[in-house]
Amino acid sequence: MKFDDILKHIGEFGYYQKRLYLLLCLPAISTGCYMMMLVFVMHAPKHRCQIPGMNNDTYNVQNNQHASIINKTIPLSHDEIHKYDRCHYYQYRNNSRDRVKCSKWVYDTNTFTETFASKMNFVCDDAIKRSHAQMIFYGGVLVGDVSFGILSDKIGRKKTFLLSTIITLAMAVAVAFSQTFYVFVILEFMVGAAHHGGFMICCVMSLEYVGPSKRVLTGIPIHIFFAFGIMYIALMGYLLRNWFYVQLAVGAPFAVFLFYWWMIPESSRWLLSMGKYDDAEKIIQRIAKVNKKKIPSRMIDEKTLENPKTANVYHLFSTLEMTKRTIILLWNWIVIAMVYYGVTMHTGGNIGGNFYLNFFILAIVEVPAKLLVMATLNRAGRKKIHCFCMVVGGVACMCTIFTVIYGGDELQPLTLTLAIIGKMGSAAAFGIIYVYSMELYPTVVETVEWD
Repeated sequence: MKFDDILKHIGEFGYYQKRLYLLLCLPAISTGCYMMMLVFVMHAPKHRCQIPGMNNDTYNVQNNQHASIINKTIPLSHDEIHKYDRCHYYQYRNNSRDRVKCSKWVYDTNTFTETFASKMNFVCDDAIKRSHAQMIFYGGVLVGDVSFGILSDKIGRKKTFLLSTIITLAMAVAVAFSQTFYVFVILEFMVGAAHHGGFMICCVMSLEYVGPSKRVLTGIPIHIFFAFGIMYIALMGYLLRNWFYVQLAVGAPFAVFLFYWWMIPESSRWLLSMGKYDDAEKIIQRIAKVNKKKIPSRMIDEKTLENPKTANVYHLFSTLEMTKRTIILLWNWIVIAMVYYGVTMHTGGNIGGNFYLNFFILAIVEVPAKLLVMATLNRAGRKKIHCFCMVVGGVACMCTIFTVIYGGDELQPLTLTLAIIGKMGSAAAFGIIYVYSMELYPTVVETVEWD
């Protein structure tokens, strides 16, 4: 007997699993926030050099006299986007004028009153630090997915999730009090590793108690909660306007997940793989009771139960067919991630209009995209739907090149529309690739592929 056979007896997706699934979807809201957090925290508002000796200088023009001083002191920009040079000012000496790099700046506070980038002046020569921070954060995501995946196979899903929650909560709150770049990126690396490692555990656990006929239905909705997280951080950014308070507004609610230690069970599949049959039996009996299913007093028979074999990364390349599948899927994952995060992270503040509204729209369109996939996946097939989403999303994103370069502000609504189509295509493809990856591999290597 396989564990899937046990699930058919106790209910493939009964009330117990639905309640558990909802609980495991909620951390995806926080994950959506953290994956986009640096878009807000490291946002560089419009800026120019502070006029030397003018302590009350502001980015916005105060009066005609202030405008005259700015025009005399700040060089005009060489690009069409910005009116003034952002990194230099004029220094007058002995009837001569020198173009000098500045060390102080004033920022536009219409979108943000303060970001970490504006607080630390990560502009001009230090602008690269904003990209470095994002790179380090996503490096942490990669390390966390691998390390927490391995750890969950060693000590169990539940303990690993608790560990990831504690680390995320502590590091996320600590980030808000960072005073140096190096402290900031170290903490962000740990946040990236811990929160996304925990998210992957939730993805795995959300499917481990679901029967085989219901896994397509449950493989996608967790990503809708991810979109809810992006909407939440857009709303918090709009209401709070300060990176410190936004960081706390996202980090503090994470404390709720500490109570999951008493609210979710350990993975029965993991317990069986560890030979803990009595513990797994207790959970199975509890599920059957909640689902109102009558089962024998002992469902697990150690003699007839088929325990899944262990797998390693090299199993993904064990045969020619497996190697081809792995390479194709890896390429799809890379492309989808680039389009999805590229559109989300760089469209909101770079195409004009309201920063927060653009960001919110790009998040909310994920919901109908995922629902459409759920409605059509079993009817049209995985390959056709996946290819359609990839092509439509990719073409839409390519078209934005022409509207941005040749259209200008008057085509901003068209640019946003194309970005929305691109985001919907990539979001739908993201939901499909999770299910597709799971189904294209034998059971023995499914967990390896997810990690």
